[in-house]
Amino acid sequence: MRFNDDADLDASQVEEVGGSGGGFGGGALVAGGGGLAVVAVVLYFVVSHFLGGGGHLPVSPPGLDQLASGQQTDDQALARECRTGADANRRDDCALVASINSIQGYWSDVFHKSGRAYHTAPTKFFRGSVRTACGGATSDVGPFYCPGDSDVYIDLDFFKELQTKFGAQGGRFVEAYVLAHEYGHHVQNLLGTTSRVRAGDSGPTSASVRLELQADCYAGVWANHATTVPTKSGKPLISDISQDDVRRALDAAAHIGDDYIQSHLGGGRVDESRYTHGTSSQREKWFTTGLKTGSPSKCDTFDPHVSLG
Repeated sequence: MRFNDDADLDASQVEEVGGSGGGFGGGALVAGGGGLAVVAVVLYFVVSHFLGGGGHLPVSPPGLDQLASGQQTDDQALARECRTGADANRRDDCALVASINSIQGYWSDVFHKSGRAYHTAPTKFFRGSVRTACGGATSDVGPFYCPGDSDVYIDLDFFKELQTKFGAQGGRFVEAYVLAHEYGHHVQNLLGTTSRVRAGDSGPTSASVRLELQADCYAGVWANHATTVPTKSGKPLISDISQDDVRRALDAAAHIGDDYIQSHLGGGRVDESRYTHGTSSQREKWFTTGLKTGSPSKCDTFDPHVSLG
C-alpha cells in the first residue's frame, strides 16, 4: 500500500489521548469485543475473553508508537510531521492519518451524493485505558466505536497484538482495514443501523453478527474505491493497493473470526451461541463482497433473504 507523495493530509482527524487508569464506569456494551468492535447504545460493558493514572504532556511529544500508558501527546506535533503522502510513505503514524482521511473522504462523498450529511469522526489512539462517552475501556476491548461520542478508539498496541497474539501477518493495509471496519460502524450509527443490536445479542444469525459483517463489507467497499478518493487538492491519497495487501487483509479477517478466536485463544471449544462477529469465512466473504462490488447496497447483511455465508 502506497500513498501519493504530493497528496495533502489532515491530521485533525486523529487524536491521541492518555489513559485515565479507571475501571468501567457509566458504561455501554462493547458488542463482542476482542478487536473490531462497536460500542452499542445499550448501557453496560461486556469484557471480552478474546484478548489475553493520569498523564502529563511530555516535553518532547512522542510519535504514536512511543506513547506510554497514561501519556498523551501534542496533536499539533502530528500535524507538523504528517503533511503529505510522502510523510505517510515514510512514517507509520502518518500512514494511519492518510488511511483515516481516505476512509472518511470516501464516505463523505457517498453521503453527499445521497443527500445526507456525513459527520467527520476522529480516531482516538490510546494505550492501556481510556474514558469515552460510552464509559471506561481498557485495551482488552480491542478497537471499538462509541456511538455516544461518535469516535473510533484504538489501543496503540493492538496492531502489534494482531500479529503476536492473533497470528495475523499485519501490514499497513491491514491497519487500514481495521480502521475502515470501525468507520463502517460510524456509518451504521449515522444511518440508524446500530440500534438494531440489543444487549446480550449473540449467536450465528444475531443482529450483532450482522452488524459486524456489514462493517467488514463497508471496509471492502472503501478499499474498492481507495485509489480514487481525492484530497482537497484533487489528488487521490492512495496510489496503490497490491494483491498482497488484499491477501493480508483477508488473512487478518480470518484470524479475528469468532470460531478462530474461540478455538485458538478461548480454550479450544467453539460455542456458536456466543458468536458476536461472525466466523472467519464469513468475515472474509463480506470484506470480499464489498471489495469486489464497491457498492454499499450489496452490504445488506440484515436482509433475511441474504445468506451470511
